[in-house]
Amino acid sequence: MESNHDPEQIARCADRFAAIGAESRLRIMQMLLSAHPEGVVAGEIQEELGISASNLSHHLDKLKNEQLVRVRREGTYLRYTANTEALQELLSFLYAECCTRNKAIQPAAIIKVCK
Repeated sequence: MESNHDPEQIARCADRFAAIGAESRLRIMQMLLSAHPEGVVAGEIQEELGISASNLSHHLDKLKNEQLVRVRREGTYLRYTANTEALQELLSFLYAECCTRNKAIQPAAIIKVCK
């Protein structure tokens, strides 16, 4: 069966899925999404997750490099927000394969999870 996705999109999605595949980074993404659109300052993320500043910096850099999070400076603080456009691309990538083309999952089941 022919894919509707170009190789660059597949590589980008694979890199992004790999980035959120680590438990700490997935927890960071959950936290940022729950605080959307305001985001969270790095110190609050560190406190909530109970990880060292250097470890947090590593995880945030990985997410930022894959464009899954955005960062802006507020004085001496760095505020992180989820890049919902990048997450929408990931969800659309999966949705196109599982829910539209071959109907492996019924779209209504996905919508029910989101409510």
